[in-house]
Amino acid sequence: MAEKLDPYRSYGQKLISLFARLLFSGESHSLIELSKMLGCSKQTVLRLVDDIRRSYGIEIDEFFRGRKKFYQIRKTSGSLPVADITGKEMMVLQMCRAFTEHLMGRKLFEEAAIALGKSRRLMKDQSSSPVDHFASILPGTIDYTRHHQKIFRLAQAMDEKRVCRVSYRKLMATRDLTFYIKPLKLFSRRDTIYLHAALARTPGKPYREPEFNPLLAVHRISSVELTDRSYNIPEQYDFESDFNLTFGVMKDQTFRVEAEFFGRAVRFVSERTWSPDQKMTSYKDGRIKLKFTASSEPEIISWILSFGDQARLLKPTSIRNSVNRIIEKMQSNYDK
Repeated sequence: MAEKLDPYRSYGQKLISLFARLLFSGESHSLIELSKMLGCSKQTVLRLVDDIRRSYGIEIDEFFRGRKKFYQIRKTSGSLPVADITGKEMMVLQMCRAFTEHLMGRKLFEEAAIALGKSRRLMKDQSSSPVDHFASILPGTIDYTRHHQKIFRLAQAMDEKRVCRVSYRKLMATRDLTFYIKPLKLFSRRDTIYLHAALARTPGKPYREPEFNPLLAVHRISSVELTDRSYNIPEQYDFESDFNLTFGVMKDQTFRVEAEFFGRAVRFVSERTWSPDQKMTSYKDGRIKLKFTASSEPEIISWILSFGDQARLLKPTSIRNSVNRIIEKMQSNYDK
């Protein structure tokens, strides 16, 4: 089956990708290969090659092997410049690549590997650069490969400040909802990529200010369409203040949480920061008490239950009662 062309990458992106591939690989590439790599027609590749020659004064040789046409940057007596990339910097890049594999998906992961390979060629000392020291465990994670185009389109919308028309299916819904948004930030948490956005006006309908801005799991977005409408990021928007000052991705009214932990949960909980204002107290019997601010009742319930019998929620009382009801229902599931 023929590979589909990618209409969402700009001409400039294709130009840079082609230039980088020819320059850093030092190898010849066929016209067919470059067309597939860039997701464009052969005619577009020919235009890109001509633009590189005219705009950058780069000599690109073209020749035939059999019936296939090949391109290669002409080799000169000089050498590529050596960048001052240290072994430690390369190690950090390798770690980032490996630890985010499950979020990038296979295709982007491979592209990151190619980019790191280019960087290795520009190092003064390549002997200290790790290649296979790091990895990630994938079972239970989301494969974002088939969501790449949506991510790229949302990033483009943020770059160009363009309103998007999105279709989204909530967790328990049976059909999509379609609405308009102003994308503000893509972020990851616990192996999931989210989009934080502002709700935009639906054409032909009056605008009603929502109580909360949309928070969308990217893998549940069915489609993204860029419109001709533009927007400005609100001056008061501050992602760090909105999301990193309290426990929970979902943002509702804040409340104080108080919980106790025992056994192995003590070490796990004490090693982490759950909220910047947290207070932790240790007792002689080995347990700890944790107090912090949260903004999402469902996430607190899931969090406390994840520790099994090694945790006890003390406050708020209303959520403690909800946890009790869930435990009773879980017990009834096993009594059947």
